[in-house]
Amino acid sequence: MAEPFDTLMQVQLHDTTLDQLRHRMDALPERAELLEVERRRTALTAATAEVRAQVDDLTARQRSLEDRIAAAAARRHEIEQRMRSALAYAPRDLEAMDHEVGQLAARQAQFEEEEIILLEEEEPLDVALAEHQTTLEGLGAEASRFEAAIAEVEAGIRDSIASEEAQRTACAAGLPTDLAERYERLRSHLGGVGAARLVGDHCDGCHLTLSSVELERIRHLPPDEYATCTQCDRILVH
Repeated sequence: MAEPFDTLMQVQLHDTTLDQLRHRMDALPERAELLEVERRRTALTAATAEVRAQVDDLTARQRSLEDRIAAAAARRHEIEQRMRSALAYAPRDLEAMDHEVGQLAARQAQFEEEEIILLEEEEPLDVALAEHQTTLEGLGAEASRFEAAIAEVEAGIRDSIASEEAQRTACAAGLPTDLAERYERLRSHLGGVGAARLVGDHCDGCHLTLSSVELERIRHLPPDEYATCTQCDRILVH
C-alpha cells in the first residue's frame, strides 16, 4: 500500500513500543519486591511499636516501685535512727517503732521482688526490640538497593521513551490531519491499536477473519484508500 499508510503503520509501531516501555516502567519486578519490603517494614514497625509500648509500661512500673522502695528505705532509716536514741522513748513506743520497721522491711522486700519480676518480663522484650531493630535496618538497606535499581532501570527506559517519542513525532508529521485524528480516536478506545494490517484473511488488530465478500471489496480498493475492519473498526492497511 502507498503512502501515507506505510507511515501510519510506522506511527502505530512507535506507539506500541511506547506503550510497552511505559508498561515495563510500571511493572518492574524490582518495584513489586520493593513494595513487599515496605509491607514488611510497615508490619514490623507496628510490631516494634507494640513491644516498645509494653517496655515503656514495664519501665514506668519499675520506676514506681523504685520510688516506693526508696520511700520505705528512707522511712525505715529514719525510724532506726530514732530507735538508736532509745532513752528518749518509752518501751511501748520502741515496740511500735520496731513493728513499723519490720513492716517497712517486709514491704521493701515485696517491692524489690515485684521489681525483679518486672525486669524478668522486660528481658525478652528487650531482646525482641533488638532483633526488630536489626531486621528493620536490614529491610531499610534492602529497600535502598531496590530503589537504586529501579532508578537505574527507569533512567534507561526514559531514554528509550524519549527516543521513541522523537521518532514518532517526526513520523506522524507526515500524516494527513484527518487520518491522524481518526487514528488517535480509534487508538484511545481500542487498547492503543488504531491501525492494523490485513494479514491473509484476518485483521492483525483483532485477529478475526474477514468474510470473503469483504476481502474481495478490499482487494479492489484504490491504493490510496484504506479499509476499516468490520470486526473491530480499526483502520485496516492492506
